[in-house]
Amino acid sequence: MNVGVVGNPNYPDLGAFLATLQHKASSLGITLFTEERIQALWPAGDGGTPPVLGQAPSTAVDCLITLGGDGTLLRGARLLNGANTPILGLNLGRVGFLTTAGPETLDWALDSIVRRAYTTEQRLALHSTITGKGSKTPGRVEPLVLNDVVVHKGGVARVVRLKVSVDGDEVAQYSADGIIVSTPTGSTAYSMSAGGPIVVPTVDAIVVTAICPHTLAVRPLVLPATAVVTIQPIPPWTDEVLVSFDGQVGTPIQAGERLEVRRADRPILLIRLGVESFFKRLRKKLHWGDLSDRTRK
Repeated sequence: MNVGVVGNPNYPDLGAFLATLQHKASSLGITLFTEERIQALWPAGDGGTPPVLGQAPSTAVDCLITLGGDGTLLRGARLLNGANTPILGLNLGRVGFLTTAGPETLDWALDSIVRRAYTTEQRLALHSTITGKGSKTPGRVEPLVLNDVVVHKGGVARVVRLKVSVDGDEVAQYSADGIIVSTPTGSTAYSMSAGGPIVVPTVDAIVVTAICPHTLAVRPLVLPATAVVTIQPIPPWTDEVLVSFDGQVGTPIQAGERLEVRRADRPILLIRLGVESFFKRLRKKLHWGDLSDRTRK
């Protein structure tokens, strides 16, 4: 079995954990592949440094393990670029809402992968394209995202004017700090912080949430997953407008350009171990409905 590994090198104990992972994987007959950014952190023993993903003679992996938090998992999903490869998130951080295992359950997780004793959740992903008059590279296809695509102002903090359309029908011209287009998975991330609804991952939907809108007459929108959301900066508020993908990579959007966001052709597959439900994760990791700080008098 071929297993890819993506990790966050900012975790101080990642090198020691990679050594443990390499030893256990070897005993189970797992062939590991690594992303280039953590290649130097692998130990020299147990067969040496794993080959780099995408550079090995056989690049196909049966599973991708992400070592870190939700951000590492999101980056791993982009690296797969739409491949039908399940992702197992192993949390080394604080919350890890999207992850399903931790260092203490590594043996169980690896054994489950080898035996394929897991379930997969299909998560809707978003595909983005920037087109329009004035575009230096017409039809720029941007990274696949699992959480959200955000149009916002760069540089000085001030509002930006954006025209939002759905399937060619104008919704409104927003005066806000930005617009978030999120998946159900991303509804518990930036969109939730901006006042958007939480959408159960099995619901096929796209959420449009304004960031700090300069009006009381704007509320988040829940759209069918088939919708195409178009966002255009409105002159003269077109300087330093940026588009961010999963909050990790971004690109400027120029005057005369428009961003089109739609459902990706393939979902992203997340591995789940055990029977923990979405609502249990809400209670456990986001403290949903937690009233423990209140005392009875």
